[in-house]
Amino acid sequence: MFVSDFRKEFYEVVQNQRVLLLVALDVDALCACKILQFHYFILINCGANIDLLDILQPDEDAIFFVCDTHRPVNVVNVYNDTQIKLLIKQDDDLEVPAYDDIFRDEEEDEEHSGNTGDGSEPSEKRTRLEEEIVAQTMKRRERREWEARRRDILFDYEQYEYYGTSSAMVIFDLAWMMSKDLNDMLWWAIVGLTDQWVQDKITQMKYVTDVGILQRHVSRHNHRDEDEENALSVDCMRISFEYDLRLVLYQHWSLHDSLCNTCYTAARFKLWSVHGQKRLQEFLADMGLPLKQVKQKFQSMDISLKENLREMIEESANKFGMKDMRVQTFSIHFGFKHKFLASDVVFATMSLMESPEKDSSGTDNFIQALDSLSRSNLDKLYLGLELAKRQLRATQQTIASCLCTNLVISQGPFLYCSLMEGTPDVMLFSKPASLSLLSRHLLKSFVCSTKNRRCKLLPLVMAAPLNVEQGTVTVVGIPPETDSSDKKNFFGRAFEKAAEGTNSRTLHNYFDLSVIELKAEDRSKFLDGLISLLS
Repeated sequence: MFVSDFRKEFYEVVQNQRVLLLVALDVDALCACKILQFHYFILINCGANIDLLDILQPDEDAIFFVCDTHRPVNVVNVYNDTQIKLLIKQDDDLEVPAYDDIFRDEEEDEEHSGNTGDGSEPSEKRTRLEEEIVAQTMKRRERREWEARRRDILFDYEQYEYYGTSSAMVIFDLAWMMSKDLNDMLWWAIVGLTDQWVQDKITQMKYVTDVGILQRHVSRHNHRDEDEENALSVDCMRISFEYDLRLVLYQHWSLHDSLCNTCYTAARFKLWSVHGQKRLQEFLADMGLPLKQVKQKFQSMDISLKENLREMIEESANKFGMKDMRVQTFSIHFGFKHKFLASDVVFATMSLMESPEKDSSGTDNFIQALDSLSRSNLDKLYLGLELAKRQLRATQQTIASCLCTNLVISQGPFLYCSLMEGTPDVMLFSKPASLSLLSRHLLKSFVCSTKNRRCKLLPLVMAAPLNVEQGTVTVVGIPPETDSSDKKNFFGRAFEKAAEGTNSRTLHNYFDLSVIELKAEDRSKFLDGLISLLS
């Protein structure tokens, strides 16, 4: 059931209750969790797209509040009025089927099933029996037709996986409606939205629309007079709207490293080739930036260069065919010294959450990532930035290796790439978010490098080792990279069907249905089944 009044039907119900909070392992969910800190069952970025009651078999008095970006929403969750409460914006394009199209009262089918003996004459009984048989036959035919329609309706509704409004934004909206919103909460909502953009989960139009909504809140919370002298104190926090460069972590790295490890620039320059490296040098020369300045830390660059850097880069980028070098985003200042773009925080938090360190558990990583979102734990955020740099370098090196050794191959209806054991830094890509990001960046780079028009329109399936001892791999499916892409992914249902059809041993343990665990021994037959299914 969709909740229409979040304050009355959600907040006032749980505010004085003990609550079990279940949070998915993604940055948007962490940001929503930071905003929503009180003590029923609350599920963040998990649960909406599965039949919760069937899987969990809870007590009848258990109530689940679900704030989840995953779409489509499971129809049982939508039409359960007692135990499932969906904290989901209904202005999202949900397209939920009508109740009568997918649910049918069983009593209707049983009311004519009995044969009544009422002492009538044999001829009357025979006539009545014949009428009853005809009625039952018609009823069964109608039932079969209804079931066929239901299958078609559910197939159309469930075949694509996509994402709705950021959960952090939904929870922030609740805080704002109750006049309990703080600047910290607004920042977490911004990071949650930016996480969706960084991971390519939403369209550019959706991103820009939601940025506009948050920009109004930023103006409201961070309004100051132009002439105010004490604009920043040592411990104050200020959020600003920015039209900034599309370069990862550039303010915490060197400009050269950022250009080389940003997917957008690396793909368009084709930096995995000698010609691409030459084009990068030409780009830097066109800007007139000395190589010494470009290769040192951004904070150490000459102030005179930094003042006009955005305009210089954008002007040269336009000459090199990169029209989208700047993007709408937000930054945060902590006192005089610390400044971060929202994307910086996303990469840092994601790297902490999926840290490959052997001596750290999933729980430890989760807590560390959650802590990094608090301004009192900037040391953890800076640690996350260093981990993110390592992850981004490894991503571009892996992409270069895959393209130079032709590891991306066409399997007919999709492209396929498999990382083998022993590949440098391969364990950095065993977790779902890291592997998904690598896959998206690899597909963008492949589209820029290939001359095959058909291959430019294909989706990508990618596999990486997960657990060598157990012989398992992580497999992700990425939709085609096109300008008109609606970001909808059909691989979730396709993976399920292919696994069923080939008896492949798979685990669908992730809330993103397009990410699965697969036994390495079953990889060949699983791929054969997937090719057959999608051909």
